[in-house]
Amino acid sequence: MKDIKSDKKPSIRRNPNKKLSPKAPKFNITWIYAIVVFAILAGSMFLGTSSAKLISWQRFSSQMLENRDVDHIDAYKSGDLVYADVYIKQKSLKKSLYNDSQQNGNFNLNSTSPQYYFSDGTFDNLTQRINAVEKDLPKNQKTPINFISHESIWSNVFMQTILMIVVFVGLWLFIMRRMSGGSGGGPGGQIFNIGKSKATLFDKEAQVSVTFNDVAGLEEAKYEVMEIVDFLKNPKKYTNLGGKIPKGALLVGSPGTGKTLLAKAVAGEAQVPFFSLSGSDFVEMFVGVGASRVRDLFRQAKDKAPCIIFIDEIDAIGRARGKNNMVGGNDERENTLNQLLVEMDGFGTDSGIIILAATNRPDVLDSALLRPGRFDRQISIDKPDLIGREQIFKVHLGPVKTSDEVDAKKLSAQTPGFAGAEIANVCNEAALIAARKDKEAVDMQDFQDAIDRVIGGLEKKNKIISPEEKRIVAYHEAGHAIAGWFLEHADPLVKVSIVPRGVAALGYAQYLPKEQFLYTTEQLLDEMSVSMGGRVAEDIVFGKISTGALSDLERITKLAYAMTKIYGMNGNVGNVSFYDPQGEYQFNKPYSDTTAEMIDNEVRKLVDSVYQSTKVLLIEKRDGLEKLAAKLLEKEVLFQSDLEEILGKRPFDERTTYDKFVNGEAALNPGVDNNAIPKEVINPSLDIDASASVL
Repeated sequence: MKDIKSDKKPSIRRNPNKKLSPKAPKFNITWIYAIVVFAILAGSMFLGTSSAKLISWQRFSSQMLENRDVDHIDAYKSGDLVYADVYIKQKSLKKSLYNDSQQNGNFNLNSTSPQYYFSDGTFDNLTQRINAVEKDLPKNQKTPINFISHESIWSNVFMQTILMIVVFVGLWLFIMRRMSGGSGGGPGGQIFNIGKSKATLFDKEAQVSVTFNDVAGLEEAKYEVMEIVDFLKNPKKYTNLGGKIPKGALLVGSPGTGKTLLAKAVAGEAQVPFFSLSGSDFVEMFVGVGASRVRDLFRQAKDKAPCIIFIDEIDAIGRARGKNNMVGGNDERENTLNQLLVEMDGFGTDSGIIILAATNRPDVLDSALLRPGRFDRQISIDKPDLIGREQIFKVHLGPVKTSDEVDAKKLSAQTPGFAGAEIANVCNEAALIAARKDKEAVDMQDFQDAIDRVIGGLEKKNKIISPEEKRIVAYHEAGHAIAGWFLEHADPLVKVSIVPRGVAALGYAQYLPKEQFLYTTEQLLDEMSVSMGGRVAEDIVFGKISTGALSDLERITKLAYAMTKIYGMNGNVGNVSFYDPQGEYQFNKPYSDTTAEMIDNEVRKLVDSVYQSTKVLLIEKRDGLEKLAAKLLEKEVLFQSDLEEILGKRPFDERTTYDKFVNGEAALNPGVDNNAIPKEVINPSLDIDASASVL
């Protein structure tokens, strides 16, 4: 009968009388300090020990004194005898008579250390014998004799040794502190702590003052993250019903929309430990450091649970794997991402650790990072709408001393497309402008100037422009204004200026676009015509064109290509889209060369047709073009009321979103369509005309 082997490991019984072997002591940095101090002390004693050679009185008197090679003598008493240290002159050490001092191991061959020594009976006897040898020499040429005590010699050596030890130990401690990342030597992550996490911990001792009251215009996102905070404060409320606390939430949005601000509010509201760090904190030149820092971060988080980990700009380590890698190269970023994936899916659901991350590039993130179980929620943080901008203005207007005429509702309507960071910049610039003018309070004019500053740049009042260039800019901007005034689907003009702004802007026209997410073919064609109006006006009036239409042509070209190969708005190309948000077609285009040639031809036809239609319109309205350009040369800045005075009422009855909102007729929350137009469509709210140098 065969023995049946069991898979279960046999139990091990320990002998209670047997003593366990002690564990090896852990490595301590103090041992390094002790070894260094001991080495310095031993070296100092070795170097401080005299290597002088013992000689007889006869050699001293016959070879050294008579040849006048002695620099001076130090005499001291030790026991019953007197010892004399002989110092040879520097130039005399080169003689062959003194080669034995080098062979004796004396490497300090200079007049500051003795090369030889001999003994005698008493100080008086030593002096008499030396004077007898040098009796014929003048007094100023006799060898100096210094009588010192032996204790003072050793005390000087001892003090020098101690001083050197203190200097070296201080230098060593300074270097070690610098290498360990700070005075505390804590997890700063250089040499000895290089694998430690760089996360900043906010707890009861270091609370964040930002709360949800400081975050405006993000009501849906706030609701999502407030639920996460409630998960941490009252976990049983959800677990009793069988729910699981989400592992993580990803904040996705454009730059300046408030992702980091929302994370700060979570830290201020949650009242739990909050670890904050950037995705670049994991990146290091050393192999394995990123993964080590991820492990250390989650180890600290488990010790502090329940807690929140916030990783800002997670795309620094969360990019999709397997793209743009060097063949045979070791991608440290991928190792860090792999460790992060393991840690996120490795701890239990009841551990109380929630991960928040923020990025403005969700398209480049790895799919494994976005799956349920890691980042269970993706919270979209878009640019605020009319209502959201009004709320943000109210938050930032709080600390600003404003006049009674300042209305947050009007300001929000005049800043379409502005993110929260840009609104904060507008409020700050308005306060600075008012202070520059010595005003008591900030008024609406200051906010108008601040909006112009943020949109177009700093006004260049001292910029020298020739009258001919100024006339070209005036007709160019008048062409934009005429096209926008008489085209049905164009955005209404708010302001047109020929005052130079920014680095190279010679003039600009500001429009007030609708709050919309879908655009028709007719709307896009009218917007292209408005952009083409400046170039067409130059051609009609002067019979030649300039480089001032650079930004216009760039906008028109991008929009024409978007209509042709992305939105399927061309009859010959057809209802196909070659939209590539993730850059998958970077090297291999998903269409043939014939199709590429067709796209190019259709784009040229589209741009030419827009040019011709705009030219017909401006020739028809030539009288208004001349009047508007003359008025611009006179006043430099025109508003919508000026255009109504010159051109008459706009021939379209459709009211703008601004009028509806200010009068309280706009919808409180316009819906967001998932088929909204992508980023390729250029927002036509601003037209900046710049002169370009053609090299």
